[in-house]
Amino acid sequence: MPAKVAIIGGGGSVGATAAYAILLRKCASEIVLVDLDEAKCKAQVLDLSDAAFLSDTTIRFGTPKEAGQCDIVVITAGAKQRPGETRVDLIDRNKSILESVINSMKPFKKETVLLLVSNPVDVLTFIAQKLSGLPESQVLGSGTFLDSVRLRVELADVLNVAETAVHAYVLGEHGDSQFVAWSAASVGNTPLLNFPAIQKLNRDELANKVKNKAYAIIEAKGATYFGIGAVTALICEAIILDLRHVRPLSHFIPELGVCLSIPAVLGARGVHQTLKPPLTKDEEALLQQSAAEMKKAINKINL
Repeated sequence: MPAKVAIIGGGGSVGATAAYAILLRKCASEIVLVDLDEAKCKAQVLDLSDAAFLSDTTIRFGTPKEAGQCDIVVITAGAKQRPGETRVDLIDRNKSILESVINSMKPFKKETVLLLVSNPVDVLTFIAQKLSGLPESQVLGSGTFLDSVRLRVELADVLNVAETAVHAYVLGEHGDSQFVAWSAASVGNTPLLNFPAIQKLNRDELANKVKNKAYAIIEAKGATYFGIGAVTALICEAIILDLRHVRPLSHFIPELGVCLSIPAVLGARGVHQTLKPPLTKDEEALLQQSAAEMKKAINKINL
């Protein structure tokens, strides 16, 4: 079936990179780029159209109202994270942008899935659920998907196995309170912590390396966009093709009262089920701490 993906903030680096990745995955019939900077956005459309021969996907410039009628709306619009600035520091600047963006797209098609990529993604996903009027399962954030990819790549290198053989998740906030669920991780059918190389590993150091990778990139080149662009494409693909992939995505967790990343079954129309892994007492405490940090941030906002 034809599937339309709109990208709000399509004139920016993250939006255009996500569009390019979706184009290469060949999962959407049409990509609609929307941006306040029409000239730059139209230039991105012209540039991306030169790569469209690799795919059957068409790409064009569109309006917010058109975006609201698409199957998936990816929101990348927002203020950039400055060097030394945490993702939570962005709340005030990006909350007003998000409110304007969502209001400009209403009313949404009832099947529309909103995918938040802008930071702080967990707080903005929570806000978007309140403002959009869409079911909670249809409003999600990229969350710790990219953090988990970074973790798996590092672990695969340590163990000299393929990255796809490593099943390990970063949970909680996409930010400073995130943590690795070491006890639930495995390689193939073997618990990760059974490997001597992992027992000798400084796991706190590795977790911090994963958590701070984005800051290192931002410090050197000003922004991150290739990794998040690829993650965005995979999320869109899973929704469009109803793949039922299990991904650590930011979505509403009723018992925590906030949006945080816990593995979720992703398919048509968004999140189908939450699959919380068994956690140790210490890991459960870290999850509760992460939720508390998000509640603190949300309480500062007038919704």
